[in-house]
Parts: sequence; structure tokens; C-alpha cells
Amino acid sequence: MFSKADIRQIEERGSSLNQITKQVEDFRKGFPFLPIMEAASVKNGIISLSEEEKSKYISFFEKKVGLGTRLLKFVPASGAASRMFKALFEAKGKLEKGVPEKEVIEEIKVCGQFVSKIEDFAFSGDLKEAINQAGQGKNAFSLLHFLLSAEGLNYGTLPKGLLKFHSYGHEARTPFEEHLMEGVLYAKDNAHKVNLHFTVSTEHQEGFEKLFNNIKDEWEKKHNVKFKVSFSQQKPSTDTIAVDENNEPFRNEDNSLLFRPGGHGALLENLNDLDADVVFIKNIDNVVPDKYKAATTEYKKALAGILLKYQEHIFRYQKELNEKLHTALDSAFLAEAANFMQNSLNTIPPENQYYTEKETLYYYLRQKYNRPLRVCGMVKNEGEPGGGPFWAQNSDGTVSLQVVESSQIDMKSPQQQKIANYATHFNPVDLVCGVKNYKGEKYNLLEFRDTDTGFISIKFKDGKPLKAMELPGLWNGAMSDWNTLFVEVPIDTFNPVKTVNDLLRDKHQ
Repeated sequence: MFSKADIRQIEERGSSLNQITKQVEDFRKGFPFLPIMEAASVKNGIISLSEEEKSKYISFFEKKVGLGTRLLKFVPASGAASRMFKALFEAKGKLEKGVPEKEVIEEIKVCGQFVSKIEDFAFSGDLKEAINQAGQGKNAFSLLHFLLSAEGLNYGTLPKGLLKFHSYGHEARTPFEEHLMEGVLYAKDNAHKVNLHFTVSTEHQEGFEKLFNNIKDEWEKKHNVKFKVSFSQQKPSTDTIAVDENNEPFRNEDNSLLFRPGGHGALLENLNDLDADVVFIKNIDNVVPDKYKAATTEYKKALAGILLKYQEHIFRYQKELNEKLHTALDSAFLAEAANFMQNSLNTIPPENQYYTEKETLYYYLRQKYNRPLRVCGMVKNEGEPGGGPFWAQNSDGTVSLQVVESSQIDMKSPQQQKIANYATHFNPVDLVCGVKNYKGEKYNLLEFRDTDTGFISIKFKDGKPLKAMELPGLWNGAMSDWNTLFVEVPIDTFNPVKTVNDLLRDKHQ
């Protein structure tokens, strides 16, 4: 299948021949659906906190931070903003072809709302200045042209993280800056250091660094903190090979292999390279102005408090299971550990395997306890797209809590579709992760992903169709073998910006 030149190209990217061969096989056989057993809900897999419980976990978190717990905020930030402006690009194209402005605005409602509300966007001052400097009049075309093109603000090609989202009167902030502010509020350690890591595209890292350097000294002095900000890119080795309609490697015009980015699941490698006791994960566009940050701050601390409290139990069981043989542990301890694994950590053993033998139970528990822990915020489903919380059956026969995307569910099965329709919550990408064991040793996160999950889609290159593959999603298959807790968080903590007019919502004003 592969020539010597192909193998050289594969190895130069940091991949292996075995890895790429498996990807081709995955295209040929497809990915199996994940059997869902029932939707997780409050009191059935989803923890709902009372005000008293929330306060207790926040206090516990703050106590642990005071004792030296190391924190990190991890923000996937490589996404381009182009999809935010899809309707505006369409409108701009029509105006360039001479379609009357009134007709375009009536046909493309997003454009009409954008033009009529232009003063309500945080970038409106910069946009007006760009139009004035070019000596242009303010009409629909000039607004779109100078917003999207390099002649103006160039928002059509910038990443979301560098767009001005929120106005503070005398200044405006980007999502990058809002994440720095969030870091001050809930990811500050006992030495007043705020550690943040952003995954960015290579061509835009300089823009992020320039913005950070411009504000660093002022913000550190104002908030009495020291920022440690680092960046990384998706590794070429995580790109996936593309195939043609016959599942043969797709070739470019020069006969080289075509590789494509592996989706957000590729960021597991970036996360694996970092070192912290508690890692907060949140998407770049899910930020709000300061006046609305209270709910986010409280629940982020509460989720981290839950993680640290559960880790106390997990570490006790790990220590006993790792340092003693089954012959040295009494049956009462193993029964206690099995009960906590099933009823608190939500992992149910296979029905056809009864762990009555002490040795069998010991090795099962040792395997299940020696895993990373994630606490996932879940919001009530109000029609937003996104993966949902379910009890799902894993390949080893266990049933556990999983974040499941609709593409992983066999919607042709009436039974599976019925379960999916019962979902009450969805995943807003609000995670707090514990990636170390009881000795403080970091797990190799690559060992806990399900390589038999992924997503295949149809794309085009040079006018020819091809199949593209995304790796197991960061919070789906990439974390499927983690111990998992789901916690209900308020909808106020979920305010993504998918289209430019989402910035007109109250929580972004």
C-alpha cells in the first residue's frame, strides 16, 4: 500500500507506519457505535449541588490551593473565526455581484441584524476607524468588507481568541483576555501565579503573544498575580491520513499522501505534555464579561473541590491496591472499594462476571482505580447541539458514564434513538481533570483513550471526494477510560459564540 517515499513522508511527520495502516483499516471497517444503556440524569449519574454543598466544595478547593495544589487552565484556542461569519461572507459575495443592499439584508437575516446593531459590537469603534481611514462611507458593503478583509480588521481569517468580544466602555476584551481574567478568579495558586495554556495555530501564535505582552505588566500589577502563559500547536503526528472513495490512500497531484488535522481529540497529546494537579478545560469562545463571571467562578471552584474530595478516597484505595497483594487485603476493604467504584465512581462491572473471587476482584479494582479522574459540568438541554451524558457499555463489558456525541449513537435503532431522546442534559465542555496518581505521578493519558472511536466525514480536494477522519474526541473517546463524575451546572455558565450575532445576547453585552 505504501512506497518507500510514503514511509519517509509518514516518519517525517512523527507518525508510524503501523499507526497510519490502522487508520486506513478504520476507514475500511468503520467505527462501531457506542451502546447507550440510559440517559444520565439528576440522581442517576448527575450530581446536583445544594447551595450548602457548593459552598463546602468551594471551601475545600480553596483549602487545598492554600496547601500548594498546582492549577492549570487549558484552553483549546486554534479555531478560526471564519465560521462565525459564514452568513456575512455570503452577504458580502452577493453585494460584490451587484445584488442591491436592501435585497441582501432582507434575504440574509443575520446580515440585516448585524448591520442594524453594529453599534452594539465591541469591535464597532475599530471598524468605524478602519472605514474612515479608507475614506469610505458607512454602508452594508463597507461594514462587511472592512470587518472581514485584510484591508480592515481581517476578522474573517483571525482565530476567535483574538476578536474583540466584550466592551468595557474605555476598552474592549478578546476571549483570550477574558480567559486570563477567569484564571485570576479561579486558577490562581497560593503563590499568586496563574498558569494558562492555549493551543493555537502556528500562524497566529505571534498575535496571541503580542497581545499578552501588551497587557501583561498592567494586569499583573492590577490583579496582584504573575501570569505563566504557554502555547502549543496540534502535532503533525496527530494528523490523520485521507482516503478515496475506495478506501485507498488519497494522493495529492504530486503523488504524496494527504494528511488532515485530527480534530480536537488531537489535543490529548498537548494536554499529556503538561504538568499540574488540577486542570480546568474550557473552550475559547465560552466567556462572558466580568459582571457575569460569578456563576462560572463559583462552579469551577466547586467542580475542582469535588474532584479533590473524591481523589482523597481514590488515592486511599490506590495506595492499598498498589502496595499490597490481594492476600494482604481483607475482604471488607475490597467490598468497600468495589462499592465506591460502582456507586460513587459510576463504573458497573460486567453482568456476566461475578467478582466473588478475591484475586479477580483485586485486579479488577486495581485497574479501575489507577485511572485519571474528570469532573464534567452538564447543563440542562435547551436545544443547543453537543454531546450528552449517558450510561454506556464499554468494550470490556463495564457500564460507565460517558459523554456521547450523536454520531456515536446508532440512530437507526429505535431502542437507541429512544434512549437518546430522553437526554435531559448536554456537555458544554466544562471539565476539571485530575491527571496524577496517589504518588503525584502523572498518568500517560494516551493509555486511557478508546482508539476504536472516531468520526469519518466526506470532504473534497482538487474537486475530488475524499474521506477524512477525526480522532477520538477530547472529551469523548479520548477520555473514555477515565473515572468520570457528572455535575449539573447552571445554563448561565454556557455562553458560546458560534455566530457573530451571538455577541448581541445579553450575556455578551
